[in-house]
Amino acid sequence: MNMNRSLIIRCLLLGVVLTTFAAASFGQVAVGISVRIGPPPLPVYAQPICPGPGYLWTPGYWAWNDDDGYYWVPGTWVVAPVGMLWTPGYWGWGGGVYLWHAGYWGPHVGFYGGINYGFGYTGVGFYGGEWRGGGFYYNRSVTNVSVTNVTNVYNRTVVVNENHVAFNGGNGGVMARPSAREEAYAREPHRAALTTQVEHEHAASRERQNFARENHGRPAVAATARPGDFSRHSVVSARAAGGEYRAPAISPKEARVVSNAGNRGNADRGNSNRGNSKEGFRPFTPPSKGGNAGASNRGGSNEGFRPFNAPSKGGNSNTAARDANSNRGNQARSNDTRPNENRGDQSRATESRSNESRPRNQPREATRSNPNPPRENSRPSEPAKRQSAPPKEEKRHGK
Repeated sequence: MNMNRSLIIRCLLLGVVLTTFAAASFGQVAVGISVRIGPPPLPVYAQPICPGPGYLWTPGYWAWNDDDGYYWVPGTWVVAPVGMLWTPGYWGWGGGVYLWHAGYWGPHVGFYGGINYGFGYTGVGFYGGEWRGGGFYYNRSVTNVSVTNVTNVYNRTVVVNENHVAFNGGNGGVMARPSAREEAYAREPHRAALTTQVEHEHAASRERQNFARENHGRPAVAATARPGDFSRHSVVSARAAGGEYRAPAISPKEARVVSNAGNRGNADRGNSNRGNSKEGFRPFTPPSKGGNAGASNRGGSNEGFRPFNAPSKGGNSNTAARDANSNRGNQARSNDTRPNENRGDQSRATESRSNESRPRNQPREATRSNPNPPRENSRPSEPAKRQSAPPKEEKRHGK
């Protein structure tokens, strides 16, 4: 009985874990925060020693806070999902603003702006290790691992170009574009940042010393051995700033750009806001009251406006003839498909209203309304028929 109960509990816990990962398994790379000022250069720091097998290095980066601006999120070792690699996030210039592209987990390392985050992240791909079956092997030439704690190691030389620029594109940014292979990797199933990574970022935002306005690009906590661990024995301070720090000329609230929910995708789109626009959409132009005598549309609409014509049952493929005779086709369909006399009179009244610019139609409207009044108006006038009887009797007496 106790064994069955423990088995059920284990199955439930496994289901919760699988559901959590499945919810983020197909998360897409999204443009999130956008600001008008770029991030400071990446600081120079050493990598803490790897805590043990299965950990994968996630580099530090500059995050944004609406109240105090950029703050440093220390690099840290994270227990990686088996078979997954981390594509770091990056800042990209586009449309006059800097946009943040969030990182993600996937079977391959995709495009991360060409930013040289170090420790295997040279700007293209990842050379700090690789998965072999169910185990992760570390490249000791670019990662700090101890053979006492980690035995799955190898050595492979990696050429690194010193560059501490923290954003892609724009003035002074890294001029890199995704390759065809990286674009293919971006279409693979992804997982968003783990809960430990999100909590690690939030913890960094609560430390005043991590903000650029306080540390001037040289954070006291540049890296940690584990996520959220900011104790002294676990942290590594930055040796130097990656470049000259320039204080922003505007406040963080002035620099923040409120982007629409649909404005997601590639950084090159910038502020074009294609998520909300409709390419190829022709805006509606209301018809003018005075009409246009020279226009082909006799209903008095503006030039360039294409009226909607419902397709006929016959399926006429000649669209040009259908557009030229749209008014006549609409009248014919209204008369043929509406046998009710009242509806026919209403369609004729509508026709006369749409052609108010033609003076020759006004007498036609008057002649139609006088000799042939609608039935709705003839029913209340039954006493008039009784008054017409005496003249008939007078004719009989005359005979």
